[in-house]
Amino acid sequence: MDPRDDHYSASLTTIPLIEVGAFSPLALAEAHPERLTLIVAAAEKHYGSTVLAVADRLSEYWLERSQNPYREEIDAIAKRIGRPGAYMLNMSYEWSCTAGVAADPAGEGNRLLRTLDWPLSGLGQAVVVGRFEGEEGNYDSVTWPGFTGVLTALAPGRFSAAINQPPMRQWTPSCWLDWGINRLRMWRQDALPPVHLLRQVFDQCRTYVEARDVLSDTLLAMPALFTLSGVAPNECCIIERTEDQVCVHNGPGAVANHWLKLNMSGRARGIDSQGRFDQMQALRAAASNESNEFSWVRPPILNRTTRLSVIANAATGYLKVLGWECGVGGEVAPATTVYHGIATRRSGQFRVG
Repeated sequence: MDPRDDHYSASLTTIPLIEVGAFSPLALAEAHPERLTLIVAAAEKHYGSTVLAVADRLSEYWLERSQNPYREEIDAIAKRIGRPGAYMLNMSYEWSCTAGVAADPAGEGNRLLRTLDWPLSGLGQAVVVGRFEGEEGNYDSVTWPGFTGVLTALAPGRFSAAINQPPMRQWTPSCWLDWGINRLRMWRQDALPPVHLLRQVFDQCRTYVEARDVLSDTLLAMPALFTLSGVAPNECCIIERTEDQVCVHNGPGAVANHWLKLNMSGRARGIDSQGRFDQMQALRAAASNESNEFSWVRPPILNRTTRLSVIANAATGYLKVLGWECGVGGEVAPATTVYHGIATRRSGQFRVG
């Protein structure tokens, strides 16, 4: 089924563009409260109300103890929701992803391809594009109402970037015990979570080089894999990070959910990380921008947990987004029409079609 087909797309959700200005997650929630309600309800169903409430309180405690600069924003979201979920969902790092960067085959700039996988149903339907105004310019964040960080975004004329998760550190034979130990280790940190560091990069960094240096040098509360794409065809890299270690791979390149060089042991994240990586390596420079733009989203990159796919080019301002959901029979299909934004580089403003 082609999401651009008029008959098929008539039943799909549209991804809205929300003009926010200065970063205000509460404004996103108030613009589309039904999408926020959908996400919280899906979290309650997936995790269970008791687990969600306990994790929510622990996450709130860590934000307070670490003096996180965005805790007041999450407080406002929590009040808006009126039940547990805001703190835990903002501090959740159980997703997996696939990303690739290379010179755009259309001939201008560098291009980021990216999918996000998470078994939480509803994320594909609830995705929005928020347009924010940072200190160094505007940027479009592919996000959800109530989320305070940045996972995937494009700043026209500057850079685009995304976050992947590396393997979960393994300490014991039990996956759940390892999860708890890793959370305790994070809660002992005062540094920023990766999603908040990436938000600061889009707010404060003027160039690809500045963004690369900040993502490489800033202490983190937990490990992360950053994919960064600039405006020149050769401006791209993959950045492997622990709390205090870094390895920068100049692009073109790809990344899934395993280490490329740091090579620390850990529990695998997502479905077939090596297979997703190999496929992205093969297609990152060849996938067409024409016809069906998301034809590259196919197994194993496309799997039952895929919720989002993105194409971004900071040089041209080209941004395309498609949400995905897994049906009752296990079939993964588009849940939205294709969002298409293009920058007009003189004004820095976007037109949406």
